[in-house]
Amino acid sequence: MDLFIARQAIFDRQLKVFGYELLSRSCADGTTAAARDLMASLQVISHSLLSMGMENVLAGKHAFVNFPEELLEDQRALVLPPETTVIEILETVNPTPAALAACRELRRKGYTLALDDFVPGNGWSQFMKMVGILKVDFRATSRAEQGRLVKRYAPQGIRMLAEKVETQAEFRDAREMGYHYFQGYFFARPVVLARQEIPVCKLSHLRILEQIHRPELNYPAIQELIRREVSLASKLLRFINSALFAWDQPVQSIVQALTAMGDQEIRRWVSLAALPALTVDKPEELMRTALIRARFCELLAPGAGLGHCTSDLFLIGLFSLLDAMLDRPLHETLAEIKLNGAIAAVLLNQAGGDDRMASVYALVRQYEAGRWDALAATARRLNLSKDQIPELYLESVTWSEQVCGC
Repeated sequence: MDLFIARQAIFDRQLKVFGYELLSRSCADGTTAAARDLMASLQVISHSLLSMGMENVLAGKHAFVNFPEELLEDQRALVLPPETTVIEILETVNPTPAALAACRELRRKGYTLALDDFVPGNGWSQFMKMVGILKVDFRATSRAEQGRLVKRYAPQGIRMLAEKVETQAEFRDAREMGYHYFQGYFFARPVVLARQEIPVCKLSHLRILEQIHRPELNYPAIQELIRREVSLASKLLRFINSALFAWDQPVQSIVQALTAMGDQEIRRWVSLAALPALTVDKPEELMRTALIRARFCELLAPGAGLGHCTSDLFLIGLFSLLDAMLDRPLHETLAEIKLNGAIAAVLLNQAGGDDRMASVYALVRQYEAGRWDALAATARRLNLSKDQIPELYLESVTWSEQVCGC
């Protein structure tokens, strides 16, 4: 049986990550939807949270775990730590006396209960005193209904969560209405009201990115650009003198550092080092998502027969959110940094249908969105083993947390 597990960020009103909903689906064939829900939730608990360690998956944030009816009532939730676990009661759960008793006991044990896809008048009114978070689907409710739910339940001490928020405008509307938490990919969307001028601090980092993506590196030009950015220069010297290299004598100049690293390592290091400057005024999750995509693309490359393209695939993932980082159309930024044709074609959806790098990038996007059926088809096309994919994703998550210093 294959198991896919992804995580989707849940933000607070300051755009700090409050927790992650764990998206999963067991891909065992021949089972009912209810059985798949149960198996997937059990696997999330046993594999992702217990075997791998919650800190590796969640980086200290809350875990939102889906609970179907059977799992809710048999109290297997008690193996999870109540202080960081949010039990998400699926919309398929029936509001029976047994479910009510289970919720009462879980609440007594200190767990936070979240009610998913809430619809007023569906029999859940008696449960509301135990519910800590109410999730409202912004794709399935009207603006008027979204506002009514906040006015009705927020005064009762229930924290309101707007899910499937896909644009910055929807995020602003939800926050103005009084929602406490927000889930969706709105944070990865650019806000392009007019042609945006790039701030000087970001422009200098883009100039460095432009230099390192030329076919032939111009070492003096790169040296001069890094020398002008004190933060980059200090990062470079710390990196080159770290335990990774173990030099007999410390490297003390930028030119020495660049010479010691070589072309490929320079491209990789500069890409990573420049990223924080591009996301300085953005949610931290934006950089983390770009890093996960970059590492995931890179790790998938050998299995897809693209071992010679690992650097290109890493950059595809890393630069996939440049539009949101700079609030400018992606094609404009890619043109300015003169990214090579193959990478730009993938990022701009201009690659052919048989382009394998484009397929790897598509698989990464499918995984993070929990589009499991599409992912399985893409994996077959790339001759990738489905057993490997979840492990590579979780490895990418762990790596991104290390890079972010979380």
